[in-house]
Order: sequence, then structure tokens, then C-alpha cells
Amino acid sequence: MPIRNFVIIAHIDHGKSTLADRFLELTKTVPMRKMKEQYLDSMELERERGITIKMAPVRMLYRGTILNLIDTPGHSDFSYEVSRALKAVEGAILLVDATQGVQAQTLANLEMARQSGLKIIGALNKVDMSPPGIDELAEELAVLIGQPLSAIHKVSARTGEGVEKLLDSVVNDFPEPALDKHESALIFSSLYDEHKGIIAFVRVMGGSFAKDKNTTLQAFRHHFKVKEVGYFTPELESTAVLKPGEIGYIATGVKDPEKIRIGDTIGTQALPGFQVPKPVVFVSLYPDEGGDYDDLKVALEKLKLKDSSLDFSPDASQVLGRGFKCGFLGRLHFEITMQRLEREFGLETVNSFPSVAYRVVKRGGREVAIENARDFPDDYEKSLEPIVNLNILTPSRYLGSVLGLSDVFRLSDISTDNAGRNIRVTARLPLSELILNFDDKLKSVSQGFASFSYEPAGYQETELRRMDILVAGELVPGLSRVVYKEDMENEGRRMAAKLKEYMPRRQFVQPVQAVVGGKIVARENIKAMRKDVTAPLYGGDITRKRKLLERQKRGKKKLANVTKVSVPPEVFKELLKK
Repeated sequence: MPIRNFVIIAHIDHGKSTLADRFLELTKTVPMRKMKEQYLDSMELERERGITIKMAPVRMLYRGTILNLIDTPGHSDFSYEVSRALKAVEGAILLVDATQGVQAQTLANLEMARQSGLKIIGALNKVDMSPPGIDELAEELAVLIGQPLSAIHKVSARTGEGVEKLLDSVVNDFPEPALDKHESALIFSSLYDEHKGIIAFVRVMGGSFAKDKNTTLQAFRHHFKVKEVGYFTPELESTAVLKPGEIGYIATGVKDPEKIRIGDTIGTQALPGFQVPKPVVFVSLYPDEGGDYDDLKVALEKLKLKDSSLDFSPDASQVLGRGFKCGFLGRLHFEITMQRLEREFGLETVNSFPSVAYRVVKRGGREVAIENARDFPDDYEKSLEPIVNLNILTPSRYLGSVLGLSDVFRLSDISTDNAGRNIRVTARLPLSELILNFDDKLKSVSQGFASFSYEPAGYQETELRRMDILVAGELVPGLSRVVYKEDMENEGRRMAAKLKEYMPRRQFVQPVQAVVGGKIVARENIKAMRKDVTAPLYGGDITRKRKLLERQKRGKKKLANVTKVSVPPEVFKELLKK
């Protein structure tokens, strides 16, 4: 039976998952009584946010052809997952929301698809809303992917209009799978099963795989016996054998998550292009008061089985105790992981201020990488910070507001050019500023119409300093951060002011100090809660009132010396806003 392997790629919230729903209905892969919106988005967070976080494969049968679809995430943080999915297929549907037009991540995903040598079909979604300028947008998309206007599909993933014609084009226009002469299967995702071990989602490039077959994980040269093979329908359905060109799963029986990596090869010879995803945002996590270190460890290990890009190692703080230093692919990846820890495992955590991987040349010329702000030295020869290349698409009417972001963020090398109906703005930005709230600010100044994508652009030399925060004279390790030298006073005042506003008041005054290199650059006082201890008194000598006030004063002083300072998680979220 012929096989077509393909993905749907698009900017976030352009209707990928809804289009996948229509495919499932049209091919009768899922009975109508079981259908629900965003069927392939199985996580509660995906449904709540309306975005795809974890790629989802499904096998469909349509007019005598096996269709293997991989629904991919649209956010920049998960571009590594998209890149692995593109290696497992031969075709891509480039989906564009007709009400929003071509967006930044549309272009980024298109470029990855081209680099992978995929056949591309263009499609405009949400045509049922009759958006203005749809014909011009179709022409723009045709030029973008280098195809005639007649090849651009106009569909409505909500109503099903044009979906059958699009699926016919998948069958007719996408090529048969390319096969490798060696026995090999590319791992593009995975999950954990208590009985079957780690289940690898694979595209069979060459050879075949069946139960009880002895094979090898190439990255670690780990040998194992296959426990089960099968397809995604979209639930796991076992079969006798996975044949060349097919997409399915291999139950490995392996229980150690470090043994299986996305992009690795199962088989006799490794496929080219394997690389471990590199985290760019680092946060130290500690169990909340009353929490358990071992429970946090187990939760992180289980998350890593489903999300191989999550990286963590043991860490410790004098104030917060034992915890883990975690690496994430971006701010959204960090936020999603925190929410999953809370919802799926019931764990509350205390986290440090998100940091990036800086490089510091110490006295004597030795260069070291600094992933935790508290390790950043006060004395050094040279400091370097990671930079990203930004690609922003915005309607021309918001161009001035977008360029005005350079007053808030350290944008450099800014240039503009026309990109169809939009203006393309390219710039360089320190990664440390991107992971704050650049996305929120961009959406705010453009009323939600601008979008951006980014890619790492190496390091640049910058004068950096470590800023520590003291509350009531006590260092709060989680609030230490690395700041640009010229911004340290402004950042110190901003953080002190926010802590004054959001920190809970106690029965004593809490001074908040921002300290750089032993020098206080900003200070605020969190006022004490007032309790009128003299209220029960009715008349009498003034000395009775003074005694009570003096006793209260001594009690507050004693309380200030023994009370441990803690910063609630919601305060951290406010501090992340620039």
C-alpha cells in the first residue's frame, strides 16, 4: 500500500490541530462519537492554551493510501521538535491563517522544511470568515513557496471546506518515502510506559523491526530486545512488523531516560544530523516549604521521559536547601514545565530568577561558562552574553511602535524591508532580555498583530554585573541575576519597587536592598503591619501604654532576627515583567 508521510507546519494558533481534526473525521480514523476538539492535543495545558506543546503522530487510511501525519508545535521554543519531525517525513502543509497572514514562525518553519528538502503544499485557513485581501494573500503565499497561484488551497479547518481537496493533494503531490539501505529508524519523540519502558516514536528509514528483535541505540551503543512495535491510530496499536518507510513506535523496555534521545537512531548504522538539544534558559528549582526533594526528583525524571529537551542536575542553596538546576529551550518551555509540575504532580516549587549561559574570562585568561547568576564573579577580565537574531513581521501601521521597543530592550543592528503585506524587522537582542517579556511587549505595542521568531547568533562582549537582592538583611539567592552595567541602577530600583509592592507585609519593617559588587544601588522599605496593642486600655497612666509599645518594639526586633525570608512564586512572576 502506498505511503505518504507529512507534517502540518504553521505559526502558533493558525489552526494546525483543528485541521488535523478534520483529517481524522474525513478518513474515519476516529469515530464521530469519540471526536473532540484538538483531538491530538492530549495534554490539559494544550487545550487550555490552545497551542500544541508536544508533537503528535497519527496513521490514517485514505483512498488506498497510508497517511502518516505529525502535528507539530508552532512556538519558537519547540523548533527542535519541529526539526526532528521534518526529518521523518517527505512533505509539509504550510498553513497560514487568512485573517492574520504570513507570520514570523511561518517563515522560520518554511525555511526548515526547505532545508530538509520537503515537498511543500500551501494552504490558507479560516476562509469561512471571508477575510479581506484573501486573493492578495494567496498570491503572496504562492510567491513565498515558489508555486503557481492555482496550487494554493483555500480551506476552513472549522467547517471542513476545501479539506478533502487538500487531502487529495497530499496523496497526489507528496512523494513516496525515501528508503535507506541500512536497517535504521529515526527517533523523533518518546513517552514512558511502566511495563514497556520507553516507547520510541520512529520513522523506519530502512529494514524492518518486529517484536523480540535485537537492535541498538546508536548514540550510547545500548543493545536491547524490542518488546513491541505498532502504529498510532492515534492510540498505540500493536502490529507484527514495522516496514521501511512507515511511522510507528518501538517499545524498547529501556527504563533509563538518559539512554534514549530525540534524533538518535535505532538500528545498525546511525543516521546523520543527530544532536542533543541545548538548553538556553537556566532556573534552579527547590521544593516549596514542606515539599520533598525526592518527590521533585521523581517528577522531573518522569517529565524528561516525555520531554527529552528538559535538562536537570542536582543543586543546593544554603537558604533553600537541595534542589535542581534545570535547563529549558525558552521561557514558554519553562512556564509549561512549571505548570505541569503543579498540575500533574501536585508540586509547588520555589525557583531562582531565570538566567542564560554567560561566558566569563577570568584573570589569567581562563574562560568559564556561567549558568547560574549566583556564580557570576565580581572580578573578571571579560564577560560575554548570548545573542539572538530576531525576525519580526508587523503591519506597517505598527512599525513605529515596534521600533520604539529599542527604548526598552537592547535591540541593535535594526533593519527593515518589505515582506508582502507586512514589514520585516530584523535585529539582534541579548537572549537574557528575550526571555523576560519581549513577546508580551511586542503583542502589546502591535495590538497582537506582530509576530517574531529567533535563532541563536553566538556571543558578544558586554559589561555585565551580578546583582544580589537582600530582604531584611538576608540574601535571597533566587533573586540574584546578571544585569547590563548601564542598567544596574534602573534594574535595582525597579526590582526593589516591585518587591515593596508585591511582597507580603510582616509585623516588622523589611528593608529591600539591591547590591552590586558590595555597593547598594537601590533601597526600599516594606512597611510593617500595624497592630494597636494599646486598644484594650481605657484610661490610666501613660506609662502603661509606653510599656506595651516598648514590649511590641522588642518583639518585632526579635521576630525580624528569627523569621526566614521567603519570596512567593507569584512575586517571581511579577519580577519577570520588564
